[in-house]
Amino acid sequence: MTNLTRRNFIGVAGIAAAGLGLVGCGGSGSSDTKTDDGKSDATTDKVGASEDLVKAAKDEGSLIVYGSCEEDYLAAACNHFQELYGIDVQYQRLSTGEVQAKIEEEKGNPSGDVWFGGTSDPYNVAAAEDLLMPYEAVNASHIKAPQYKDANNNWFGIYTGMLGIMYNKDELERKGLDAPKDFADLTDEKYKGLIWSSNYNTAGTAKLIVNTMIQKYGHDDGIKFLVDLDKNIAVYTKSGSGPSKNIGTGECTIGLGFLHDGIYQIVDNGYDNIGLQVPTSGTSCEIGATAIFKGAKHENAAKLWIEYALSPECVELAAQNGSYQFLVIDNAEQPKVATEYGLDPNNTMDYDFDQAKADTKQNVEDVMAALGGGDDRFQTE
Repeated sequence: MTNLTRRNFIGVAGIAAAGLGLVGCGGSGSSDTKTDDGKSDATTDKVGASEDLVKAAKDEGSLIVYGSCEEDYLAAACNHFQELYGIDVQYQRLSTGEVQAKIEEEKGNPSGDVWFGGTSDPYNVAAAEDLLMPYEAVNASHIKAPQYKDANNNWFGIYTGMLGIMYNKDELERKGLDAPKDFADLTDEKYKGLIWSSNYNTAGTAKLIVNTMIQKYGHDDGIKFLVDLDKNIAVYTKSGSGPSKNIGTGECTIGLGFLHDGIYQIVDNGYDNIGLQVPTSGTSCEIGATAIFKGAKHENAAKLWIEYALSPECVELAAQNGSYQFLVIDNAEQPKVATEYGLDPNNTMDYDFDQAKADTKQNVEDVMAALGGGDDRFQTE
């Protein structure tokens, strides 16, 4: 398999998958259930997609996925889809902000077919701009609650994760500092230069941070909080998982992000010096989503992907590949490790997803304006 660097990938539009140099999944062949006469019976496979849809998707033969979840999960999901249906899958890992910017630039003529993973706030911006294709997914019947999908079927939730604070226990002890317990603690000048967050322009996680603070404190006070927080921030990473990846090494002392990313660093990478803190005044949760791009070249394969993404065949691969978010479909097995670390997706603030849908783009513009447009701490690579 070959991979195109993200730098070269951005800005490439309307080119065939082979020209894009997207990562190709291994495997060929299909694992459809066989009837007694040896014919394929796609209606009985574990995904539960209709025979007609499976046939139409196979006739198209290809699918291009932009993934905003972590790379291991993205690769596993794409590989398994190809193994199930024999459809050639090309994929690229991009932050939600990069995907949003890319499809906005392509203006209804997308070079990809589906978006997989990443928090739903950028999906809502894309939906408002008429860049996503509504689809009445059969497997959406397994989604646990109305807030876990777009009311107009523009996107569907596949997981949820809690926003919180991560920290390096050794570094705080060495500096003689207590760990922050709540978001408000992060503006204390004793943490100056010790905090990492993510870029409001490129990371869906960062957009959730903006909306969370504005909903907690009100618009003006929320912006003021983020300006005060900025005084203590050393780095804004391009991706929302960036802070978590640098805490165990000690390069980052305190990070804002999703706590399941911290669990991955502890469990899979062995960084038991990482502490996790659910903010005491309450926090929000993301909805990780999937959607079809309006104008997708492989529309039937894209629809089949949505059915797949809303099935245990796909979402249970997350915990097997270091992604420990809570799942939002009722027929999938939850990752036990998340609850072992004290996370409870029901123990969150009453985050107003409709307000976030309406205000995300303006909220980000307001924060960046208050910060003077940003500086070299805001990473884009």
